[in-house]
Amino acid sequence: MKVVVGLGNPGPRYRQTRHNVGFAVVEELANRYSSGNSRVDFDATLAEVAIGEIRLLLVQPQTFMNHSGRSVSALQRFYKLTTESLMIVCDDINLPLGRLRMRSGGSAGGQKGLADILQLLGNDEVPRLRLGIGQPPGRIDASRFVLGRFLDEEQETVERTVLDAADAVELWARSGIDQAMNRVNPRPSNEGE
Repeated sequence: MKVVVGLGNPGPRYRQTRHNVGFAVVEELANRYSSGNSRVDFDATLAEVAIGEIRLLLVQPQTFMNHSGRSVSALQRFYKLTTESLMIVCDDINLPLGRLRMRSGGSAGGQKGLADILQLLGNDEVPRLRLGIGQPPGRIDASRFVLGRFLDEEQETVERTVLDAADAVELWARSGIDQAMNRVNPRPSNEGE
């Protein structure tokens, strides 16, 4: 079994906010594989789907973003998961809107939900897929920005990015982190040639 954890904040107030794109990716995967059945356990909403022979547990922590590690660490202990079998999906203000970046490990890069997970797992070698949500314009506070909704003109890009991210998670589940990173991550441009 592999576990996909989409990060976000619970409740209708936070639906479709920039911080909740991780939830949106998990919802897309649940819809693709007809998982109308979900349950609440481990401080999370859980749904299990099958992609061919692969079982995926789709997780939306209900602890609010900055405490996501509580849910993920409980799941990790219960299922005796290796870090390689986890994929954390979250927003990233340091990436342009619509950009995806997958990594097998590294720092949290300022993403507090991811930081909490890494701290409670005691390991920063946890695969993650970041969805770019862009930088706050002007002097808008970063926390206010991530809790805000996308602009109308951004909706098409966001919807496409969520679909691309779900494709990337499927590729990771089927083929592993290296193939997924090779496909997902942008190649350096050869502008000087």
